[in-house]
Order: sequence, then structure tokens, then C-alpha cells
Amino acid sequence: MLFACAVAAAVVLQAAVLPVHIATPFKPDLLLIIVVHLALRGSFQAGTPLAWLLGLLKDVFSGLYLGLNAFTFLIIFLVIKNVADRLYAESGFLFVVTVGVATMVATIANLLLLVMFTQTPGIAYSMTAGLIPHILTNAFAASLAALLPGFSRGHETV
Repeated sequence: MLFACAVAAAVVLQAAVLPVHIATPFKPDLLLIIVVHLALRGSFQAGTPLAWLLGLLKDVFSGLYLGLNAFTFLIIFLVIKNVADRLYAESGFLFVVTVGVATMVATIANLLLLVMFTQTPGIAYSMTAGLIPHILTNAFAASLAALLPGFSRGHETV
């Protein structure tokens, strides 16, 4: 129940509130942060379809090609989940670093998919121009999420 409320709040913030008040490269990707948290703390059985659904949700509200972020979020979840079993996943520092790396990988994967499947001139410049501020903004949002009281609990019951 708490997880569903967090996802609903993240969708409302990311789709309705933040675009009005914050410039594009400085908007945190809250759904990606939730996917990274799921990968580090959640179960494989519940997290896999949730990562895909969160990506679809982002596609629907962002107006991009349907399935682009769903595929990217699913791949990011699977890679982080396979590596997280070998790491101390309770670390807040690891969470922040993983969100930064996942932001970079998501942007590069989306860029590669868009270059392969569309004829959009100038897409590489527009996506990579705000990459550094976007990574720093997501890392800052992840560090704030790591300070929340329920952050240290896992999502095994999801």
C-alpha cells in the first residue's frame, strides 16, 4: 500500500508538478529512482513486472514512444538485480551511485534505441546536452530518498 502511494505521488510529481516549476535537465526521474530501489531491495518476482510497468507509465505520461522506457527500465532492473545480490544493498551511498549510473545508462540506451529506430535529426545533442545536470539531479533526489524513515526496509512483501 505504501509502495503504491509512493508510485502515485512520484507520477503526479513527475508528470504534473515538476515540469511546470523546473527546467528539463533539472527534473529528477523519480520513477527511475523507484526502479533502482526495487532492484537493490525488492524481490526478483515482484520487481521485474513492476520495473516494466513503471517504464510504461513513464512512457504514457512523457509522450515518448510506448515501450522505450519500459524496455530500458527492465534492462536496468535486471542488471542491477543480478549485481545487487553480491553487494551490501542497504548502503545509502551505493543507492545514490547506482541511481547516477542508471541515469547515464538509461539516457544512453534511450539514445541508441532512438537513433536505431527513428529519423530524428539532432537527437544526440539534445539528449546528451543535459546529461550531467540530470545525473546530478537524480543523485541528489536519491540522496534525499535515502534519508526517508522507511528507506532501510526491503520490499520483499511487494
